[in-house]
Amino acid sequence: MNNKLSLLATIEILTALSMGIVIMAATYQFLKYWGKQKYDIQPNNQAYGIFIAAVLFSVGLTMSSVIQPLLSLFRIFASREIGTFELVIKFLGYGALYIALAYVFAVVICVSGNFIYMFLTPINEFEELKNNNISVALIVGSIIITLSLLTNNGVDLLIESFIPYPQQYPK
Repeated sequence: MNNKLSLLATIEILTALSMGIVIMAATYQFLKYWGKQKYDIQPNNQAYGIFIAAVLFSVGLTMSSVIQPLLSLFRIFASREIGTFELVIKFLGYGALYIALAYVFAVVICVSGNFIYMFLTPINEFEELKNNNISVALIVGSIIITLSLLTNNGVDLLIESFIPYPQQYPK
């Protein structure tokens, strides 16, 4: 058993769980607060609940694009002759960078989905969500989720471009 790889895998699992919970909770609380403050949307509004669920799914899906680059990073770091402390610090630093990038892209995707719907239709989507219009919530949610599905591989590739692969020179 590779002890370094096991250590990094354990750190990755714990980091993913903790950061996932923090990011999802913060996103949920922000959306709940924003809906209440800006549009006076009540907590029991089903349409806004559907919208929030779509945003959370989109954020989670986009954040999942961090997993494969982190696994590649694990393998590279585990193969190097560095101390455990330095290994953990490097992993956490790169992990934080990857998570921040993925979250920024998740927010951009969700905002883009909202703007696309606003430009495609003459209605005010948040006014409709406030009025508990479930069909608007489903359409906007579908747009957001579809954009996340379409861009997930690109976000994964972009994050992977930050991996410090060893230099290989041509023979």
